[in-house]
Amino acid sequence: MASPPLAVLHAEAAPALDLLTVPQVMVRLQLSRSAVYDLLRTGQLASITLGRARRIPTHALTDFIRTRLEQEAV
Repeated sequence: MASPPLAVLHAEAAPALDLLTVPQVMVRLQLSRSAVYDLLRTGQLASITLGRARRIPTHALTDFIRTRLEQEAV
């Protein structure tokens, strides 16, 4: 049996880094565009800039939600 291509092995070893657009985050959080940009501006929600486009890693959205849940629990 032949071994899988190197790219397949690398993809299995590292979790996929999905990037969300601001409109996608708006839908997931059910917030307005300005509310999402406020979260980005204040550093509550991490993002990266690619050219002129803002992208939010899915793990950053998960971390934001987890942090908010922990704050609410206190």
